[in-house]
Amino acid sequence: HVQLVESGGGSVQSGVSLRLSCAVSGYIDSTSCMAWFRQAPGKEREGVAGIDSDGSTSYADSVKGRFTISKDNAKGTLYLQMNSLKPEDTAMYYCAADLGWLTAVVAGSFRSDFTYWGQGTQVTVS
Repeated sequence: HVQLVESGGGSVQSGVSLRLSCAVSGYIDSTSCMAWFRQAPGKEREGVAGIDSDGSTSYADSVKGRFTISKDNAKGTLYLQMNSLKPEDTAMYYCAADLGWLTAVVAGSFRSDFTYWGQGTQVTVS
């Protein structure tokens, strides 16, 4: 089955950029729906960015214009480019995936029922 492993997190100062990677093992193709979620201390897990089966992307309002989600199927990797990081971006970041023809966002909200999840990578911004 599909396994996801995140990497690329770290402790950085405000304004710095980071690129998170999610390595995918097991079969996954260009029609997969994938997303990045994050969970800050004392807060619920929230959707950050998603890429639908048709390639459409979506972002939480808090990261629009700063974060970019992309995937490289040849490398089997999902990315989250994070620019202009802010302290409020501090959280554990998780990647998620589904294999069906799906969207990351339904009725304005990120789905929480993705089939596959990674273990998370910590991002700390000060």
